Amino acid sequence: MTLTKADLAEAVYKEHETITKRDAVRAVESFLRLSKNILIAGDDLLISGFGKFNVKNKKPRKGRNPQTGEDLILDARQVVTFHPSGLLRAKVNES
Repeated sequence: MTLTKADLAEAVYKEHETITKRDAVRAVESFLRLSKNILIAGDDLLISGFGKFNVKNKKPRKGRNPQTGEDLILDARQVVTFHPSGLLRAKVNES
């Protein structure tokens, strides 16, 4: 199952009777915007009971073009990794 921003906003709306759909959409958008800005700045994002998103630096490395077989050097880059919390890991393993 794919979970979209619209699905998240709908879930927030249904969970909280006092919030409007528009406010639910704004809340989801705000959370995602803040999360992205934290990761873009290179900081870690820890969501208690869910997990931790880390920004890691990858060094340049040797690669190969699969079409031509030509060797090449892949540039250094940053990647985002996710490590689930112990609570989330336990819940997933219960299923």
